[in-house]
Amino acid sequence: MFAVCLCARFQAAPKVSHLQAVKRILRYLKGAPKLGLWYPKNGNVNLYAYTDSDYGGCNLDKKSTSGCCQFLGGRLISWQCKKQTCVFLQQLKQNTLQLQAAVHRYHFIRDQAEKKRIVLSKVHTNEQYADLFTKPFDEARFRYLVESIGMMNFE
Repeated sequence: MFAVCLCARFQAAPKVSHLQAVKRILRYLKGAPKLGLWYPKNGNVNLYAYTDSDYGGCNLDKKSTSGCCQFLGGRLISWQCKKQTCVFLQQLKQNTLQLQAAVHRYHFIRDQAEKKRIVLSKVHTNEQYADLFTKPFDEARFRYLVESIGMMNFE
């Protein structure tokens, strides 16, 4: 998903390097047509959510990419990847409504954690599944994360 989102940013005026990247993505997809998510009948019903941002991570415009994914019973049920519309520091200065909404979310989450309705945990970088949506990886790390989210080969 990260590679597709990155290529989509250049669809209005692609260069040869962008077209080569799209061809590489298509070759990957052609070689992996039997991959899918496995949802077993039994399992727990705990909800886990992971989120990650690469603040200013885009080398071209210094904009951030945010990603999140949710798991129910240890299986992926929802995911999102979004490039921010403006540079992070400018966003904080210029858009007070977004800042107020972020503060409200922070207080809501903190309140829910204090009431023991949710549990917040720091996740080691090796187990940060939201990284799939915000960062590029070498093949070994990519395969590990793909398997960790419950993706299997159904050949």
